[in-house]
Amino acid sequence: MCSMAEQKEATLGWKNLFDGTTLKGWHRIGGAARYHVEKGVVVGTAVPGTQNSFLATKQHYGDFILEFETQIHPLLNSGVQFRSHSRDDFNNGRVHGYQIEIDGSSRSWSGGIYEEGRRGWLYNLNRNPQARQAFRPSEWNHMRIEAVGTSIRTWVNGIPAAHLIDEVASEGYIALQVHSIADDVTEKNLQVRWRNVRIRTDNLSTFLTPEDEAEQISFLNNRLTRRQLNEGWELLWDGKTTAGWKGAKFSNFPEKGWDLSDGVLSVLSSGGGEARNGGDIITTQEFSNFELELDFKFSAGANSGIKYFVDPNLLKGEGSAIGLEFQILDDELHPDAKRGVSGNRTLGSLYDLITATNLSVPASAEKPIKGPGHWNRARIVVRGDHVEHWLNNTLVVNYRRGTQIFRALVAYSKYAKWKNFGEWEKGPILLQDHGDLVSFRSIKIKDFDKLRTQ
Repeated sequence: MCSMAEQKEATLGWKNLFDGTTLKGWHRIGGAARYHVEKGVVVGTAVPGTQNSFLATKQHYGDFILEFETQIHPLLNSGVQFRSHSRDDFNNGRVHGYQIEIDGSSRSWSGGIYEEGRRGWLYNLNRNPQARQAFRPSEWNHMRIEAVGTSIRTWVNGIPAAHLIDEVASEGYIALQVHSIADDVTEKNLQVRWRNVRIRTDNLSTFLTPEDEAEQISFLNNRLTRRQLNEGWELLWDGKTTAGWKGAKFSNFPEKGWDLSDGVLSVLSSGGGEARNGGDIITTQEFSNFELELDFKFSAGANSGIKYFVDPNLLKGEGSAIGLEFQILDDELHPDAKRGVSGNRTLGSLYDLITATNLSVPASAEKPIKGPGHWNRARIVVRGDHVEHWLNNTLVVNYRRGTQIFRALVAYSKYAKWKNFGEWEKGPILLQDHGDLVSFRSIKIKDFDKLRTQ
């Protein structure tokens, strides 16, 4: 039981963002959704055929703790923006900034973090099944955001949802979103409601929630957070030099074909030939059980890949070194997307073996691809013979090496001639030179074998 003094202390320092009767201190941006106050509740009503609408605070906020309750129609999508802006010099004034998701659908990503108008999803809930079950559709739900410095954490009904580390925006307005709906939606009065919206901006360290089990996802370029270091993550590339890397078929790093500048490692365009310019590069270390994560950006029509369990000595002469491959490809423009079997050469696939599909949200037919010129995130997890490919925090490939099914796939692939292909105990990580401009950064690994010996 809390004492009266403790209850009073818990309410001190909060500022209500609504006066309970009017929308004073707020203004609408974007679309034509209707906002009104009803018995102390802010109600947003969707209007067909209009763009996303936002009811924004006139005041900006930097570091804060924000709490509110929300209720949403299951056919509607919404969110609460924070550290957001709308400027004439950016995308014709489009609202852009962080958003805590309010998702009435079966996808169940409420509490995830989306960046409206810029990078899209930063932290969906595909790796947090407990949080996906926390939101109660059509009922009132309590949500909390703690945004301090580069750390952004969220909760849904007291369940930890997201822990994002990002430094793109440090302040901005708060806004209540009503998502756009199509012209042909026949359902009337699709509404989202908010109440008890309050913010705390002073003495935040006293009121921050202790570290919890929500997985931390960081977008700091070529840097590790304190938590990542404690969890055993290491940078495979330091963001500046060639240390730890060499040519796949050379003892040194290639003298041409690769560029290291501004914290980005790029394989340069040379006409689309496979390993014919600088050639592939590999780590000087070998790995067996690991979690690899990196960001990549491909140019229009590009082809490349991330290989693991590589044998750099197997293929002599021209061509890329042999190993299992997380395919990097512009599926829209590169002809390889139509080759192979049933799309098994498309982005995120286990190249020429298993087609990448959205396994995290099976009802969705699409992979979460951020197209040419945008940064995507690859994640490869290997525990023994079990392997996963993740694309932008979505599971797209899940298989076991050495099984009857795996060997049958190999037998009908371009790798059939290589004995025990994909079943080698260990090997380096490889970044492929396929003659197209593709960039990499924030290359990091957690070596499970090393952690077991510590």
